[in-house]
Amino acid sequence: MATLDGIIDPIYFLITSITFILLSIIQYKKFGKTMETKYLAGLSTFFLCSYIAIILKN
Repeated sequence: MATLDGIIDPIYFLITSITFILLSIIQYKKFGKTMETKYLAGLSTFFLCSYIAIILKN
C-alpha cells in the first residue's frame, strides 16, 4: 500500500471509502441503524474526505 518513501496513492483512500460504504449498507440492511452502522458510515465519510483533500492538494 505505501512505498518505502512514505507516499500513499490516493486511490487507496477511495477504495477504502467505497468498501466502508458497502459494509455500512450491508450492516444497515441486517441490523438497522446501530452504533456500528453509524461508525462505518463515519469512517467512509472520513476516507472520502481524505481522498478529496489529497486530490485537491495535488
